[in-house]
Amino acid sequence: MQYWLLKSEPDVWSISQQKKDGAKGTIWDGVRNYQAANNLKKMNKGDLCFFYHSNIGKEIVGIVEVIKKAFIDPSDKKKRFVAVKVKFKSLLKKPVTLENIKKNKELVHLSLIKQSRLSVMEIDSKSWKIINKIGSIQTK
Repeated sequence: MQYWLLKSEPDVWSISQQKKDGAKGTIWDGVRNYQAANNLKKMNKGDLCFFYHSNIGKEIVGIVEVIKKAFIDPSDKKKRFVAVKVKFKSLLKKPVTLENIKKNKELVHLSLIKQSRLSVMEIDSKSWKIINKIGSIQTK
């Protein structure tokens, strides 16, 4: 299993909207950065992703699960980019802010800090555990 972080502006697509989509999940589309798209291509069914509210909030608020591997993004008329399908898994009891991540010496290597505009990024398992601990994962 691999771990990822997906960014979304909460006024465009929020964790609460993701949760409402339930088990059928949502297509994660619209990614037009090649590095982010390559990360989508590496995702496998069952991989877990942090759901990050960008611009407004700048915090990790929940976890989603990949339920369908990369396929041609239906919103891409030229059929060059891919999308995946994800479903809501859980909320974090305490959102983990970008500010808190930057303050943690064990997390300063993350792409979230080093490549702040990247919308889909890999998270190593040690950092995944640290962030889950900070956010006190909530299962409902």
